[in-house]
Amino acid sequence: MNYQAIRYSVRDHVAVITLNNPKKMNCLDTQMRAELLHALKAGEAEARVVVLTGAGSAFCSGQDLGEGASISDADMERTLIDEYEPMLKAIYECRVPTISAVNGHAAGAGANLALAADVVIAAESAVFLQAFARIGLIPDAGGTWWLPRQVGFPRAMGAALFAEPVSARDAAHWGMIWEAVPDEGFADHWWNRALHLANGPTLAYRQIKRAIRGAYENTLDEQLAMEAKLQGKCGKSRDFQEGVIAFLEKRAPKYEGR
Repeated sequence: MNYQAIRYSVRDHVAVITLNNPKKMNCLDTQMRAELLHALKAGEAEARVVVLTGAGSAFCSGQDLGEGASISDADMERTLIDEYEPMLKAIYECRVPTISAVNGHAAGAGANLALAADVVIAAESAVFLQAFARIGLIPDAGGTWWLPRQVGFPRAMGAALFAEPVSARDAAHWGMIWEAVPDEGFADHWWNRALHLANGPTLAYRQIKRAIRGAYENTLDEQLAMEAKLQGKCGKSRDFQEGVIAFLEKRAPKYEGR
């Protein structure tokens, strides 16, 4: 695909997808959603880590409210099912680790796009805003699913009802994101985090994602059975053999992701 609304690159086994409409704070219009879905699938196939970030001062301001049909004609249900759902699932179900590098303002669907990733790293100047109630809507793009699981019922409900910005530091304190880091050196920081995962045991990472997400629904017995099954797969991998040998030889492992 000839990308226009995003930038896509792969280096050192890291695929970086940059939302690239800084004049409109990287709002999610139809073209960007289509390109993002395509790039996510490409990154899953071509890299060992996928990073999502934004160009300019914002990460993503959410849905482009000025796009397309009039407000009275908008079919939000169709748009969410046909365009948002595949995009969000492509992030959540990606077979390699995903990182949201939130460089600035993340609002509405843009905030929830970020939260779909496995790891969220934010610049300290970034804010997360569930802005939906300000215009008479509910959180969508997975917001009502991510938030209660990440921050608990009271904070999820408060963030949705009051629609107040949450600073990156508070988001990290709440458990909404992995970490908030100083703006200076932010790009280097998330890149080094991505490289760490890109050089790691990809097969094990895939099973970690399955196991931790399964814990939301499983009983203890079911989870213990899942752990045993997935660990059995990891124990037969070349990465496990390499990891043990490297440990005994006191050297850095060279993982192949299989």
